[in-house]
Amino acid sequence: MRKVEMQMNTAIRNRVNWSGGNTTVMIDPDNADQATVYLHGNRIAQVCSEFVAIFDGGWQSNTTKSRLNALCQEFRPQAGVFQKDWTWFIRHGNSVFPFITGSLI
Repeated sequence: MRKVEMQMNTAIRNRVNWSGGNTTVMIDPDNADQATVYLHGNRIAQVCSEFVAIFDGGWQSNTTKSRLNALCQEFRPQAGVFQKDWTWFIRHGNSVFPFITGSLI
């Protein structure tokens, strides 16, 4: 896991706003349980205690996938995002699903 991804996860766990390089974490001022993660200004995840919603932000890049997998590793270890033949998929336990932006894991 990259340093920026560790800092991103720490900010979410501690429920503090944070920005580093091209990644930003914003805590909802009306609901401190909910954090939104942005990459280059595009929303790529919403994290709260009950769910993690993942988005591609319009860019299915290696950086987006890396950030999403860092979030999954920390908050939903049974899930992850991978690519095969240029197509993204979500692994959840032993199941594999096509990646749909906004998926709840």
